[in-house]
Amino acid sequence: MSAIRVLIVDDQELLRRGLRMLLEMEDGIEVVGEAEDGMRALAVIPETAPDVVLADARMPVLDGLGLVERCARDHPGLPVLVLTTFDDALLVRSLLDAGAAGFLLKDVSTDALGQAIRQVVGGGLVIDPRVARAAVAPVDRPAADPLASLSAAERAVAELVARGLSNAEIALRLRLAHGTVKNTVSVLLRKFDERDRTALALRLARAAEPARGEVPGTVRF
Repeated sequence: MSAIRVLIVDDQELLRRGLRMLLEMEDGIEVVGEAEDGMRALAVIPETAPDVVLADARMPVLDGLGLVERCARDHPGLPVLVLTTFDDALLVRSLLDAGAAGFLLKDVSTDALGQAIRQVVGGGLVIDPRVARAAVAPVDRPAADPLASLSAAERAVAELVARGLSNAEIALRLRLAHGTVKNTVSVLLRKFDERDRTALALRLARAAEPARGEVPGTVRF
């Protein structure tokens, strides 16, 4: 019987290496590739031909939710097992609704991780017992700071979107590829549940309204 082929997706190289070392000690599991974000993962899936994708939930460019959605559309039948430190109800529900094959916390044991990989490859659904309650609980959007969940790269783009800059202007200002900015804006639209860029800019500006006494027009992230 051939080994289960795993693609690891995490923006932290140290964690990717750690996961690779752990999984390579498991019989019947082979790590066939690594990627630092969801977009890179989509690019290497055709060449690595994984049986399962092990992905972080929070990543720049294209996060875990976006990766699950794209895999469901472009690679149906390829399970995505999400491994993260987050366990909020909205995130769990969104991932499962998008088609995630499972949701585990990063402190999961090596044996449990190997077992979960085998289960999702076999068509099963795996949810860490500690977040199972979040998966079935009523979901309300958090009233806390909506910017708190953004990565540093997303916050940088969000700040300039709020100021009304175009993708081309943002790319020039941050020295990023135009496609990277476009993808990040798409992530922001999804995270803030807005349909268009104008609504997103207004939402971001309101979320980052300056504290009393600051210079008017300043957007503080």
